[in-house]
Parts: sequence; structure tokens; C-alpha cells
Amino acid sequence: MTRIIGIDPGSRLTGFGIIDVEGRHSRYVACGCIRAGQGDFPSRIRAIADGISELLMQYSPQQMSIEKVFMNRNADSALKLGQARGAAIAAVVVRDIPVFEYSATQIKQATVGRGHADKGQVQHMIRVLLNLPESPQADAADALACALCHSHHQQTLANMPVSAVQLAGQH
Repeated sequence: MTRIIGIDPGSRLTGFGIIDVEGRHSRYVACGCIRAGQGDFPSRIRAIADGISELLMQYSPQQMSIEKVFMNRNADSALKLGQARGAAIAAVVVRDIPVFEYSATQIKQATVGRGHADKGQVQHMIRVLLNLPESPQADAADALACALCHSHHQQTLANMPVSAVQLAGQH
């Protein structure tokens, strides 16, 4: 069994989702959001790092998947998002937990089947795929989707011939 923590980074609200994967089966463990608050930016970054550290101690994941930063119209927002990602990644790598990165399109494709699905569609599919009684909050659903994307990616690699896996790693 492998425990994966998925992270949907944000400078005010960082979603997390934790799943256990055994073979082709994924089981929900926990999800929620780290609320960084309204304080100054360095305090919010610390809240993210501290929140991730607490989750790592509580749930002991073996792998982390995180959404890549994309550049939209606002460069300042992208920079802040990148710093929030950095805080989350730093909290994980100091514990020697491997980090895997996926684009929003890859995550949506893996969970919804469409790379440009909206948040409501992601929430619905996460509820269905993990057999949850209700849809999780949007940021938590995105984090669970990130964890499931990584799980699906790992399963695909495990089913490939060794030479194809070696070629995939060279790109």
C-alpha cells in the first residue's frame, strides 16, 4: 500500500487530500484545507509549511503530488502561488518524501476525462471515484484529484515494459 498526499497550493487556502493506493484501488483517507489567514505574506507561507508538516506527522504519506504553477494574466498571483508551492514542497522534501508535479490539465484529464473541466465537475468525480457521501470543498477536491492523478500515472508506468519506462524517464 502507498499513501499519497495531494496538494492544491494557494497563498491563502491550500487544499490537501490523502489517499491510500493498493494495486488499482484507491481509498479516501482525509482531505481539507490549510487556511493561511489574512496576515502578511511571510506569515502565510509559514502557516502553509507548518500545516503541511502537521499533516506529514499525522498521516505519514510516502509520496506527494502537487499541481504545477500556471501563468495566467496576473504575474503577482503566479509568483505568490509559486512561493506557496515552494513552502509545501520544502516541508516534504526535508523528510525525504518524493514529490511529483502535474499540470491542472493532466489532473483534470486523469480524474474527469476532460482537461478543461470546471471545479464542479472535479468535485463530482472525486465524490464518485472515492465513494464519498458528499462532494469535498473545491480546493480539497482538487488536492484529492492531484493524488488520484499521481496514482493513475504510477499504475500506467507499472504496466509498461521496462524499456518504455526508461524512455519515458529520459524526456
